[in-house]
Amino acid sequence: MPANKNALIRYKTIDNCLRNRYRRWTIDDLVEACSDALYDCEGICKGVSLRTVQNDIQLMRSDKLGYNAPIEVYDHKYYRYADADYSITNMPLSQSDLEVMQEAVDLLRQLEDFDQFAEMSDVVSRLQDKLSITQKSRRPIIHFDNVPNLRGLRLLSPLYNFIARRQTLRIGYQPFSAREPMVYTIYPYLLKEFRNRWFLFGSKTTDMVLYNLALDRIQSIEPCDEPYRDNPDFDVSHFFDDVIGVSKNLHAKSCQVSFWATSEQSQYIKTKPLHPSQQLVSTNPADHSCIFSIRVVINFELYSVLMSYGPGIRVLSPQIAVDYMKDRLREITELYEIDTEDFLHH
Repeated sequence: MPANKNALIRYKTIDNCLRNRYRRWTIDDLVEACSDALYDCEGICKGVSLRTVQNDIQLMRSDKLGYNAPIEVYDHKYYRYADADYSITNMPLSQSDLEVMQEAVDLLRQLEDFDQFAEMSDVVSRLQDKLSITQKSRRPIIHFDNVPNLRGLRLLSPLYNFIARRQTLRIGYQPFSAREPMVYTIYPYLLKEFRNRWFLFGSKTTDMVLYNLALDRIQSIEPCDEPYRDNPDFDVSHFFDDVIGVSKNLHAKSCQVSFWATSEQSQYIKTKPLHPSQQLVSTNPADHSCIFSIRVVINFELYSVLMSYGPGIRVLSPQIAVDYMKDRLREITELYEIDTEDFLHH
């Protein structure tokens, strides 16, 4: 049974009253205390009815909210806790509560690479200590992919701060294909993670062309005096709606990509779509193979995903995607035609 904010204020007020053993509390006293608390906390002037407080007491006595409060009436008119040490704030956590809290701790720990969450990390650690005392030791039951000591993670926090402060940056960046770093002056907008790699999205100051820079290829970062500018064409909320991965320029157009999948691969693709736009076009009743379509921007990450299914899928359209897949598969075939000894002695 969910409790609204006003009800929680009343429960806490009744709890505070009944914990005070130096005063005798009638039902009218509790009504007045609840009315005062609602006025102080919420500015509610109409007060609380006698029936509302009586219902609150009955609810607190029950196990509907897990309180099971030992509220008793003595001398035929006064209310108190039969257990002088009882308080609804001291109620023990149920096993279900502990499990939910443990999963929350596991999820929050995924943010530890950000200095901005250092204070929260300390809270999480203390919560973990409390859970360890209360709960029997158990093995983790959730595991996230991560790459220990991944290059570039140290840049997450400074880049986060620069974006928040709208600070233009001069970045030394060395692509895998370059012998020496190149220097870009960038208006930074967004940090995005894809397959355990982090990318910085920002516009080049000279022409507002959108760049995405892998953090593990950034060699240096320093703020510069160039006034910061937003890029009105970069809509963070919807920019990635039609893309798999991170490769997309501001004016890229999406297209319909159709592909055939074997019966076995179709089961996986149905339960884990390649993209939110995925549609089942048709099913072959003879062999249960399927044809799917997605509407996305064609990029390297799309091809990488398609090729990961090996012979389980075949791209049907558009032709540019069919030709690309054929060329890459031809190269793979040629690669495997070379004798293994030639690689070992290369």
